[in-house]
Amino acid sequence: MLTLVFATNNNFKVTEVRNLIEAHLNRKGLSAAIEIIGLADAGCHEELPETSDTLEDNASQKAFFVYRNFSKNCFADDTGLEIEALNGRPGVLSARYAGEDKNFENNIRKVLQELHDIPDRRARFRTVISLVIDEKETRFEGIVNGRIITSPRGSMGFGYDPVFLPDGYDKTFAEMTLEEKNKISHRAMAIRKMIEYLNENIVGSRQSAVSSL
Repeated sequence: MLTLVFATNNNFKVTEVRNLIEAHLNRKGLSAAIEIIGLADAGCHEELPETSDTLEDNASQKAFFVYRNFSKNCFADDTGLEIEALNGRPGVLSARYAGEDKNFENNIRKVLQELHDIPDRRARFRTVISLVIDEKETRFEGIVNGRIITSPRGSMGFGYDPVFLPDGYDKTFAEMTLEEKNKISHRAMAIRKMIEYLNENIVGSRQSAVSSL
């Protein structure tokens, strides 16, 4: 079994990603091939560094911090809400857009204030994942396009989910069940790419090695 640490302190994200990975592996008959553990399970109880100015570098920074300090294979993600009319803001600053306390009610309020009377509400969520196994890094990206509505709707999810309406849907992410969201979300896209990579390059080769013994 391959054990990976998901380098985040956000329990909502851990649950979301565990469900994604388990569902994908079950469809492929690999339900016991990968185990996902959280930071606390790895002995990490501190805030991870996020001092870079790109999603890519932030994800790498977090993943390598866990790998080098706790000697465990891991992956980390960084996600940004990129709004067309705001020149891509809040982007890499999404979690702390309204302050270092990372209060998403305040973040949403700030975004809605900045978009007041702006007709172009186009936006996208973009997730970058950094996977570090035996000190080798591989990155994956997921993007979902949509728009920002004028007031929050729904109580599911987290972050900007209540004001993000994905293209082709009449529900915000916060109005969707976890199963519905996981079919189309930016994080789900990046996770699926990571799982395919693991299946083809790590899990499959390890299982082949075991079966040949």
